[in-house]
Amino acid sequence: MNYELSYSDKVLKQLDKIDVITHKRILNALEKIRIRPYSFVKRIVGTKFFRLRVGDYRIILKIVNKKLIVFVLELGHRRDIYK
Repeated sequence: MNYELSYSDKVLKQLDKIDVITHKRILNALEKIRIRPYSFVKRIVGTKFFRLRVGDYRIILKIVNKKLIVFVLELGHRRDIYK
């Protein structure tokens, strides 16, 4: 019972801009959370969104349990992502 990953256009553009090694680490981390996403993410306080930490990068996610979908909404360096 794996979750499906769905990427926003903004995330796809951001993935193209980062270096290859970090790109692979992020994709590997996203593949890992498909089985049990709640084991790897933390809720962002005061919102319905979650965050996933991959080195210095943060990935903002929305998890829809009824449809088994993880929406990848935003990706960025930790110094910029929460602004």
